[in-house]
Amino acid sequence: PSASRSPPAMSLSPRPVVAVAQVTSTPDKEHNWCQCSALVREAAARRARLVFLPEGFDFIGTGPEQSLHLAEPLHGHTVGRYRQLARECDVWLSLGGFHERGSDWDTTGRIYNCHILLDNSGEVVATYRKTHLFDVELPGSVSLQESSFTNPGPALVPPVDTPVGKLGLAVCYDLRFPELALALRGAGAQILTYPSAFTVPTGAAHWEVLLRARAIECQSYVVAAAQTGRHHEGRVSFGHSLVADPWGTVVAQCQEGPGLCFADIDLQFLERVRREMPVQGHRRHDLYGCPG
Repeated sequence: PSASRSPPAMSLSPRPVVAVAQVTSTPDKEHNWCQCSALVREAAARRARLVFLPEGFDFIGTGPEQSLHLAEPLHGHTVGRYRQLARECDVWLSLGGFHERGSDWDTTGRIYNCHILLDNSGEVVATYRKTHLFDVELPGSVSLQESSFTNPGPALVPPVDTPVGKLGLAVCYDLRFPELALALRGAGAQILTYPSAFTVPTGAAHWEVLLRARAIECQSYVVAAAQTGRHHEGRVSFGHSLVADPWGTVVAQCQEGPGLCFADIDLQFLERVRREMPVQGHRRHDLYGCPG
């Protein structure tokens, strides 16, 4: 079962609480909605201010053809349901990787991997389209070519003010590019988020160490909601959703299976870490430039 840490009573701690959802999406959109919406409602009942859902929360298809067929525009049925859910539950939602038919769908026939941020009134406050696409061939274990059916996003999105802090948006494979994280940190991000569907071999080797590295080098919270388990015959995900603090400590984590973990976001602690070790001020931009 998935590990779950209860948030402290609000009377004891004014620090905002985030909830990180771990799910097993399938090609069945209705199944996925039932799974995700139940976790959002549980998180809201436990006083989370912002709930993070992983990449592919809408579905994980059996291949490019099915993914293109099941994709929707932002104004479609799936996003509409989540907008209503955010309103009903009075929570912000990070919808970590939506298969989006964008404005160029009719001309390109390709989709975007879109991270959507909703506020508690259900408004879309930010959309970030994944800029680094996962094209990997690991003999005998992983063969995925995201660029065969997905357009790369054109730009980073400035960090967004939320009830838990300034949130920098990324998606999954973006985690391997510290330049993106440093650019968001330089633009004011206090929290970096990497909704993911990491494969088992790459997750076992690299997931936690990369997330902790981004937290340490950017002196930021890192929130990573993840897919877990078998989605269909051809796809399995690593799981282990987590939150790392600005010192690089893992303060909340799921293990196997769908579930939630919870973490406080302590911005006073974040500012103390940055003040006591002012890494940003020590960067030698004259030697190696400024990411972003």
